[in-house]
Amino acid sequence: MLIKLYVDSFSGLSREVWLLALVNFINRMGTMVIPFLSIYLTSELAFTLSDVGWVMAAFGLGSVVGTFIGGLLTDKIGYYKIMFWSLFLSGFLFISLQFITTFWEWVGLIFLATLVADLFRPASLTAVAVLSKPENRTRSVSLIRLAINMGWAFGPFIAGIMADHLGYSYLFWGDGLTCISAAIFFWFAVPKKMAEEAAEDPELETTSTSSSVYNDWEYLFFIVMLLISAIAFFQLFTTIPLFFEGQIGLTKTQIGLLMGLNGLLISIVEMPTVFLLEKKNINLQLAAFGAVLIGLSYFVLGFSVWWGVAVISTVLVSIGEIFQMPFSNAYAVNRPKPENRGRYMALYGMAYSVAFVIAPPLGTNLVEFYGWDTMWFVISLFGVVSGIGLWGLGQRKNKMTFQKESAIEGIKKEEVTLP
Repeated sequence: MLIKLYVDSFSGLSREVWLLALVNFINRMGTMVIPFLSIYLTSELAFTLSDVGWVMAAFGLGSVVGTFIGGLLTDKIGYYKIMFWSLFLSGFLFISLQFITTFWEWVGLIFLATLVADLFRPASLTAVAVLSKPENRTRSVSLIRLAINMGWAFGPFIAGIMADHLGYSYLFWGDGLTCISAAIFFWFAVPKKMAEEAAEDPELETTSTSSSVYNDWEYLFFIVMLLISAIAFFQLFTTIPLFFEGQIGLTKTQIGLLMGLNGLLISIVEMPTVFLLEKKNINLQLAAFGAVLIGLSYFVLGFSVWWGVAVISTVLVSIGEIFQMPFSNAYAVNRPKPENRGRYMALYGMAYSVAFVIAPPLGTNLVEFYGWDTMWFVISLFGVVSGIGLWGLGQRKNKMTFQKESAIEGIKKEEVTLP
């Protein structure tokens, strides 16, 4: 029964979506630098915690700018060229990071590398929306996430072993070469003609009536709630590795294993979960549940420095991610019209990018001035607040849908009773 459910959850997805998933798998399997960047900067380059926070903030700021520009370019020249050149050029930039040593060099180059890399994000989300079937768009998004998380299950684990036994320079080479490999694979596996032939129906119904994303107040509120939960989530890449190593005493290999556990759980559980729930039309409520679980995953770290708590926290944040991200993504992908999808997807991606600007200095400075326990409590509140906001928005949306359907039904009854 479980095997059939798992197999059925993958049925009906288009060939192009499967190829996009493979591109993302190759790219994300090379995620080696970022999970260990905070440790590298402190142990190898002797940066302070505040320095690390600002370098990671520059990473996030580059992501904000790159995602915004990527959305504009996607609407103007299409997703295909943006995806290829973003992957190809960012590979060389990540390789070059190993050769710099000063604080300001890191701030500048990490900003540029992330800007180029995150041109890919709105283009990729647009590609999924265009190349997938409307009835299984949520599962198509989840397939891409599955590929990303399978890559994530391998990348940090391999990176942890390499950092322990070979040295950090191998991480930069691995990260860069996989970006370049993903670009080359995309160019040959998904020819531009195939991508154009798979374009979606321009008459496809969407949930937004706004001509501009900046006039869509419901979507803007959703983005703010997403931003709040993402600030909590991104502690996974900044303060969490520092806490696991410095307070719990885990090795880099063990930290890599926990990061890999996150990817493995998502790879196994997410697709069947989405398959069972995607037709219930409660995307925002499910995303709200996930946001609360993400907050809870940090709250438990305030109770003990036992290694088992690290495992519990990793499991909770993984389950939270399974509910929060695919269903919030599905809401975002289904809302815009085809002609401005790039801008909508850019704003969605920018929520995560802005969160990466805020999360590192917020987390590290809370630790430095108030201690770990206070930091975990504050960050857990972010998840709860986001969950309440998303739940309220979902309830409001369902109420408006019900009222609209009731009004349509009333008009139909009046037409039937007319003489």
